[in-house]
Amino acid sequence: MDFKGWWWRGHYRCEPLTVRDEYSRYLLELRAVPDARTETLQRSFERLFERHGLPGAIRSDNGSPFASRSAVYGLSRLSAWWVALGIDLERGRPGHPQDNGAHERLHRDIRLELESLGPRISQDGLELWRQAFNEQRPQEALGMRCPSQLYHSSSRKYQGPIEELIYPRMANRGINRHGQMSWENELYFLSTSLAGWSLGLKDNSEGRIEVWFARLLLGWIDPASASFFGANIRPPKKNKTELKKRNYKDYSVTDVLTQKCYRCSDRTFLLPTAYCPLSPLAPPRAHKQRKR
Repeated sequence: MDFKGWWWRGHYRCEPLTVRDEYSRYLLELRAVPDARTETLQRSFERLFERHGLPGAIRSDNGSPFASRSAVYGLSRLSAWWVALGIDLERGRPGHPQDNGAHERLHRDIRLELESLGPRISQDGLELWRQAFNEQRPQEALGMRCPSQLYHSSSRKYQGPIEELIYPRMANRGINRHGQMSWENELYFLSTSLAGWSLGLKDNSEGRIEVWFARLLLGWIDPASASFFGANIRPPKKNKTELKKRNYKDYSVTDVLTQKCYRCSDRTFLLPTAYCPLSPLAPPRAHKQRKR
């Protein structure tokens, strides 16, 4: 999913939201939304989920409102809602549109065939183009079949808005409007993107407190220093020599959000227990070893 670059439609900007099924290339949505606010897009996705069910994952770029650069795991208010619904997040590399090349090819067709119509295009016209794309255009990547011949709705039904997240066998804590959580008389800032949601907390074997949001491990609370460490940032070790003993050359892969590591071929481990030696999270020494 993504926004097609805008063009003028009379005195207004037309910036269609495009949502496509990755496997069948079926175009689920082509809608000129009035703005890119979270509330506007959430209403659009609620209609999509009601018609087609919940997807297993949603792929997007790293821009707003799909992601937030300052939040843990880049969670925005919109993507936090997706995680709460049990949807995994996939993101391409910043500045690399080729990571979602098929979707960019779709945008090229829209630019050539619809953008030139300018103010004459309406939402009904966008819908007619979407139907023709799905039902009348065979694609070579699909064995010269149309997307409608391969697409089927998800078996996971959308049950409506989530009132509260429940964490069995965990302590429950809410996030206030400032993005803070209270634990043992201390306030910990996590992210304003999670305001209003509840989190689950439990002890781990290292003496830290794990902080969970739905199925996603956000990070850890260190009671000794009264600090929160995001899971996308390696927490400090009690024994500093552990980092020297660890062989990062054996590690490689994706993270909890199922982001793919595009720099190496082995994709069998998950962060934060393993780090790709070619990622920015790995120590500089690992980069030198791989280059040899």
